Amino acid sequence: MKIVMLGAPGAGKGTQAKMIAEKYQIPHISTGDIFRSNIKNGTELGKKAKEYMDQGLLVPDELTVDLVTDRLGQDDCRKGYILDGFPRTIPQAEALAGALAKRGEKLDYAIDVDVPDENIVKRMSGRRACTGCGATYHVVHNPSKKGDLCEVCGEPLVLRDDDKPETVQKRLTVYHDQTQPLIDYYKGQGILKTVDGTQPMDAVFTAITRILEV
Repeated sequence: MKIVMLGAPGAGKGTQAKMIAEKYQIPHISTGDIFRSNIKNGTELGKKAKEYMDQGLLVPDELTVDLVTDRLGQDDCRKGYILDGFPRTIPQAEALAGALAKRGEKLDYAIDVDVPDENIVKRMSGRRACTGCGATYHVVHNPSKKGDLCEVCGEPLVLRDDDKPETVQKRLTVYHDQTQPLIDYYKGQGILKTVDGTQPMDAVFTAITRILEV
């Protein structure tokens, strides 16, 4: 079961990817997590990635393609995986397809979590991230029981630069320009499945599992 998750930043595809990975016992491979880990550890890759992410821009292909394809070659991916945040562009999708073809593999599903832009801006501007452990909250949907402090480690919660409304709008513009063509790309391959991401989280998950278990 080899799956690619599609959807605009803040559509909830990351949350769904984690739930799918847990249910079907396949690795959840998120470039976002990889980038954040590198940023937290102060690596050169992390510094470069942060420059782009803070501006709401996509991280360039050369920083991601080799990293992801190497990851897919690891033992825990033999039964499948779910990709979250990659590919973001047609060239990345073609590079991934080429890398898989060399191993005699191909993707099974591309699942698009569809949410209107205005919903996403409201969602993301309410997110808060812990400055210590990186745990995330939402002022409306998932507030910390400790107010402005993290429930896990007690460190302050902040609105990240890439969650500010003006940055979110910029990210959405970049998404529509560069990433949305992937929807047509995977539709042409016959593996695109679209779910309504404005539904409650559990309803979105149920819709996805129905697709995977047909």
